[in-house]
Amino acid sequence: MSLFETLTHANVKDCFVDVHNTLVFLVEENNIGRAIGKKGANVRRLETMLNRKIKIVEFNSNVLTFMRNLVMPLRLEMAQEGNTVLLSCKDTKTAGLLIGRNAQNLRNYEEIVQRYFPQTTLKVQKN
Repeated sequence: MSLFETLTHANVKDCFVDVHNTLVFLVEENNIGRAIGKKGANVRRLETMLNRKIKIVEFNSNVLTFMRNLVMPLRLEMAQEGNTVLLSCKDTKTAGLLIGRNAQNLRNYEEIVQRYFPQTTLKVQKN
């Protein structure tokens, strides 16, 4: 985390390794541009230094905005019913990328969301 903050000058909220062995950095609000760098320079530099894939996600205290940042670059419609977040996909390709084989991507996203918003579940529906 200190290496990331030194190179990017962005404030890191958390850092963890997800199911796909990707190093995920969670940065504070409004620090995503600084963390990525011009044309992704910081991301490429960190990937070569750490010799692994990294993903940078901007934290938000609203669960819907946080989910939108987490699944970026996928474009989804989201709604919240109690503790359940409904993710609406426009086409089957987006739904497939969101869910993944044997729902591994969806379970990974759900695990990450539950770190910061306990008792939150994710459901996918197709429009």
